[in-house]
Amino acid sequence: MNSLIFTAESTAHGIVERDFTVDGVPGVLWSPEGAGRAPLVLQAHGGGNHKKHPAMSGRAALLVRDCGYHVAVLDTPGHGDRPRTEHDEREVEALFAARAAGEPEGPIVVRYNDHLAKLAVPEYHALLDALQELPEIGTDGPVGFWGNNMGTAIGVPFVAAEPRIRAAVFGQHWPDVLAAHAARITVPIEFALQWDDEHISREEGLALFDAFASAEKSLHVNSGRHKELPRFEAESAVRFFARHLGGAAGA
Repeated sequence: MNSLIFTAESTAHGIVERDFTVDGVPGVLWSPEGAGRAPLVLQAHGGGNHKKHPAMSGRAALLVRDCGYHVAVLDTPGHGDRPRTEHDEREVEALFAARAAGEPEGPIVVRYNDHLAKLAVPEYHALLDALQELPEIGTDGPVGFWGNNMGTAIGVPFVAAEPRIRAAVFGQHWPDVLAAHAARITVPIEFALQWDDEHISREEGLALFDAFASAEKSLHVNSGRHKELPRFEAESAVRFFARHLGGAAGA
């Protein structure tokens, strides 16, 4: 049994935010105030961010308010409230050095994200086990996954190995390493990429999308650079989850 311990709780604008640790890993769970049984969406944050980054809390607010869902995310190893190892420091230093020299960042990011995913995927399996023990989530409710950038690097191998996930939103990552995992994924997928991404080429983004074995998969392409993903893509993702996970009980 996984040890889920709630450490803090607050409520604002109808959303309950509960900090927790699961087997010592820090995370946060957002739920509607007074919520009963409802679907769960797991998130994974981007590189250099943390579990309560505005992208995470903002997407969670949309899912909680619009769909009545529960939403949870963990701090990835070396991020947020988790200490960096010497390996983390070396990889971050290598990334900054490549950036300063105008060299491609992709090889470093792919390598480092793969390392982090190998650590994080078992933690997400443990998180899902623990959350499904809560009466407001349960073992029979639908579960989705949402992660961009490093969140995709974690999410693709996680979803490939996790039969409880019914739908997933990914985007903005290289196909190296991930394509083989994507070929094992058959659940509905929504995938976003930036047409003018200065790090991930169009060919690389399309190759990862093409690798998914899902019979239902949607490609969302927007003009703009890597960090210019339009905010309306979050609203699209919420509608995607509502179609595939349904609504909260009694909603």
